[in-house]
Amino acid sequence: MELSGKVWKLLTPGWRSRLARLLQPTFTASAAGIITNTKGEVLLLDHLLRPRSGWGIPGGFLKKGEQAHEAMIREVREECGIEVSDARLYRVRTLRRHIEIIFTATAEGEPKVASREITQAKWFSLEELPSEMSRGQHEVIHAALGR
Repeated sequence: MELSGKVWKLLTPGWRSRLARLLQPTFTASAAGIITNTKGEVLLLDHLLRPRSGWGIPGGFLKKGEQAHEAMIREVREECGIEVSDARLYRVRTLRRHIEIIFTATAEGEPKVASREITQAKWFSLEELPSEMSRGQHEVIHAALGR
């Protein structure tokens, strides 16, 4: 056995965990939702912090100890006052050093701007998605909804 393996076995579980976290690359993680209503429209937010076009699906970073689906539900509520239901994991993807966990869900009601980060919140039909929205956002919405 290598020396490093012998040393590893001598470490307490707490020190092993600390050392593993120190030596591993770190990632940020967020949860997002492709939210639809009974008309089949998609909820999009115009977000100040998004580069280029601000339009995209709602979401945000996970808080320490928060489950991804809880983060998505919280972000939608905080950003536009909508309560979602039927959240289902759609996809997990890595974008450079960021992990994005995407859910599909349903909701009703009129979204309102409920955060300083958001300038607009609207329901869009798939045919009327904002043209300035990123191609990646267009693709993930259409793929998730099978259209």
